[in-house]
Amino acid sequence: MFKNIKEAKQYIEENGIEFVDLKLIDLKGRFRHLSIPSERLNEKVMKDGIGFDASNYGYASVEKSDMVFYPDLSSAMIDPYALRPTLSMFGDVYVIKENDNVPFRQYPRNVIQDALDYMKKQGIADQMLVAPEYEFSVFDEISYDVQPGFVAYRLESEESELLAGQGGFDGYRNTSKGGYHIDRPRDRLTDLRDEICSLMKDAGIEVKYHHHEVGGSGQLEIEVELGDVAKLADDTMIAKYLIRNTAVENGLTATLMPKPIHGEAGNGMHVHMMLKKDGENIFYQKGNYANLSDTAMYFIGGLLKHISSLCAFCNPSTNSYKRLVPGFEAPVTIGYASANRSAVIRIPSYAKGEDSVRFELRNPDATCNPYLAFAAILMAGIDGIMNHIDPKDHNWGPFDFNLYQLNEEEKAKLEHLPASLEEAVEALKADHDYLTAGNVFPEELLNNWIRSVVGDAEEVNRIPHPAEFRLYYDL
Repeated sequence: MFKNIKEAKQYIEENGIEFVDLKLIDLKGRFRHLSIPSERLNEKVMKDGIGFDASNYGYASVEKSDMVFYPDLSSAMIDPYALRPTLSMFGDVYVIKENDNVPFRQYPRNVIQDALDYMKKQGIADQMLVAPEYEFSVFDEISYDVQPGFVAYRLESEESELLAGQGGFDGYRNTSKGGYHIDRPRDRLTDLRDEICSLMKDAGIEVKYHHHEVGGSGQLEIEVELGDVAKLADDTMIAKYLIRNTAVENGLTATLMPKPIHGEAGNGMHVHMMLKKDGENIFYQKGNYANLSDTAMYFIGGLLKHISSLCAFCNPSTNSYKRLVPGFEAPVTIGYASANRSAVIRIPSYAKGEDSVRFELRNPDATCNPYLAFAAILMAGIDGIMNHIDPKDHNWGPFDFNLYQLNEEEKAKLEHLPASLEEAVEALKADHDYLTAGNVFPEELLNNWIRSVVGDAEEVNRIPHPAEFRLYYDL
């Protein structure tokens, strides 16, 4: 938004901005923030930064938690939810080393930039473009509780036959898995999506379109246009912020959890991608399979080779693996194909031209930290390019048929995604050299990440599940 502090101060004065809200990202990918009076955004802050305690962010121990935040003026936007006029912006995090401030290499925005710098140093490309698809669920109400003698959650959606409350019935409710592109009056959330997309546009996010998704209980999708991967990581954080807060402003609740409802379609965050060099799409080669170049196929090969360990970053929640099951258009097979949603990598058949040829990775979901997930995807692809990993040499496709309809013998010949977070973490422990190449992912970051997600899995595994009472109470 701003090129320099002079522009920012002028805008603040002319628009009556009272506060500047500084957005930081913790290890898991949640926003943290601190606010300063607008007059404190000045030349001194831009030169010296703002000190803060990061001991609760997941990166550092208490004795090494003093860090410095430098605002990124180009990322500034008006916060539409603040009561007082507030300008919100991202920034970069530094640590104090030998009386100097140096970039904190575990900070997510620094990691994605290091991955891009590594790609450029190898001479592979000078730009990575991505386009995430945001799938999410909107409910009228949610409640959950975890107590020693009481474990439960409850969801209500008035547009769903499955989750409707006890109120009046107008005759228009969606069946389970019957919501795809459904129109009014069954689609009760069109206006909400319009509002979210309008706010995304105001924030500089290019929306492609929005629609109701397959899930009949308020499952929605917003797609955005291809853009620079570092900006799209920021935009993903903004999109999630807008989705959640706009729902609350309308008396609703939104979640990007991969599988909030048993038996319904889950929420993914498919990631379309493309590499460019000197302005040219280096994934394009007319006449090849799906018009994809050898470079693109090697990139796919790298993704598929490392897909199990990638899941630890792209699907880092226990809930992720309740989505990655057959029968719900979620990918479970390691392979690629054109126009095939049952493979983990899909090549859109409608994207045939030089400016549009790309592919999408279908396993990621929005519980990921987008910076770390996008950086890991790029590093896997770079490894594939540098080592000429051809997916055809590994029985990874192309699979131009429905993988869900194979018999058990045929399925046994194929490789599959991890079935649990624990499996993904074990894969990451065994396969992470491609991430530490060029020192892009510091070992300390990998250790902190593993410790964090394993802690989640252990906590969930310790809690008795209601289904266990149904299955085992009388044994």
